Amino acid sequence: MVSLNPPVCNFGWKAPDFKLPGVDGKIWSLASAMGSKGLLVMFICNHCPYVKAIRPRLVDTVRELQALGINAIAIQSNDVVNYPDDNFQRMQEVSNEFGFTFPYVLDETQQVAKSYDAVCTPDFFGFNNKLELQYRGRFDESRKETAPEGARRDLYAAMKQVAQTGHGPREQIASIGCSIKWRV
Repeated sequence: MVSLNPPVCNFGWKAPDFKLPGVDGKIWSLASAMGSKGLLVMFICNHCPYVKAIRPRLVDTVRELQALGINAIAIQSNDVVNYPDDNFQRMQEVSNEFGFTFPYVLDETQQVAKSYDAVCTPDFFGFNNKLELQYRGRFDESRKETAPEGARRDLYAAMKQVAQTGHGPREQIASIGCSIKWRV
């Protein structure tokens, strides 16, 4: 398992559109996922210990952001042949088990991950209501273990700022996670 850090935020970069199947049976795009104040695009998967360490708190954080007008969508781009725990059926099970209130979609061709230059799970892209990138940082200080109680909630604070001002914080700490499992 390789741990990677994505690059820092490229402020103003425009979100590439997509059409991907969700575990809810719908086809999702930027427009259908968008909130009135912005959109959080998250590259996650089922098996990654970095994602597992934050998953319950991520669900709670997204609920809080949705109340502020920031919607979210989770994209699973790993190779499902070599990583069967990330397949569509397991995605449905994980979404149900953790009560995802956001679309969980499969990027089977991996083209969406490539268009976003996603490098790891989790990799967060926080956009304002003009779909301009304002945050590309960590969830919090969690690694393969959950951060201690009271840790700064980097993602929540940044996206709350985006909801209020349309702009993300200038200082951001990169996420860390497992490399995306590219098909060979």
